[in-house]
Amino acid sequence: MRRYAVDTLSEGKVKYFFIRDCETLDIVLLPSKYLKHKIKSNRSPNTVKRAAFAICYYLEYLKEIPMEAEQVYRLDYESQNEHFIKFLHWLKAGNHTQDNNLRTIHNGTCNAYLEDVFRFHLFMESMDERLGSLKVLSYSYHMAVNAVGVQKKLRFQAFKGYLKAEERNVRPAEHEEIIQILQACTNCRDQLLLLMIAETGFRIGEILGVDYIHDIDYQNHMVSVCFREDNDNEARAKNAEYRKAKVSGETFDFLMYYLAEYRELLQHQRFLFINIAGESAGQPLKVDSVYDMLKRMEKKTGIDLTPHMLRRYFANMRRKAGWRLELIQQALGHKHIDTTIKYLNIVDDELLEASEEFYTRNSALYGVKELL
Repeated sequence: MRRYAVDTLSEGKVKYFFIRDCETLDIVLLPSKYLKHKIKSNRSPNTVKRAAFAICYYLEYLKEIPMEAEQVYRLDYESQNEHFIKFLHWLKAGNHTQDNNLRTIHNGTCNAYLEDVFRFHLFMESMDERLGSLKVLSYSYHMAVNAVGVQKKLRFQAFKGYLKAEERNVRPAEHEEIIQILQACTNCRDQLLLLMIAETGFRIGEILGVDYIHDIDYQNHMVSVCFREDNDNEARAKNAEYRKAKVSGETFDFLMYYLAEYRELLQHQRFLFINIAGESAGQPLKVDSVYDMLKRMEKKTGIDLTPHMLRRYFANMRRKAGWRLELIQQALGHKHIDTTIKYLNIVDDELLEASEEFYTRNSALYGVKELL
């Protein structure tokens, strides 16, 4: 039996996460205080949830060693390094879960949990200066200037023992697959949801946060991503973003049909996508419900489709249509263009064809014949 568990407590629209000792039923104070601090710092609920589970797993690991978190600071560099590397391998082996049908634990997931643990340690250090700093984190500094010209010294930490992250091999959805799934859907809400992700490239949390009153420009067929902290379904735009996307005339007509079909449920709240049946009818649709729907569609059609595959479909369709890379980056809401490049399904044959076309047009680029 696990010693620690993640629990939640809601106050109005704010959900707090805390860690409970399952033997004593007491709240584990310092980790729970840290999680409350993250909520108060406007971190997204999903980010805080992941941190809660990461710390919960770390506490289980410490219990098995056994060791207290404060004792880690008294270890020398080599022992500290070994401590965190063993935690990574403990996670990789699946010791943090009781799932009998355990899927492969990706290295990137293990690294993300350790990063959350390091952030918790930094919080511990801020609460008790006597602890000092972890020896295994190397620090680098650079100066950043904000919008009003004030310089700020930023500190970055790096751990040298992270597992080598695997390449994310997520393929883009195929056009025919989307059509088959659309035909297999049993209601227009699911069809509209898939259509709008495919045509906007929005993340699932962004599309579920759309307010049909304020975020849709009905005259110009535009849909906006707007950052809000208090969405009932915990949907939130990543990176506090605001951006827009245009949908096709056909999809806009389908949107209007959906609004008319479920107007009685929609009129009591502002979210575009809602539950349409059962006791929760009319309440905002949540991410888990979307994935449950896609799993049902997979059983029905044999097609594995995810919202992220639809985003990659969007990116590749725009690239084939001749969009500049910077436009695709902006549409997807990527901070770094390298991330956008990873989304694009560029194969060797395309690179070869592009190179041949370039040299055909620029055969005398360097005046090689004159050198012979």
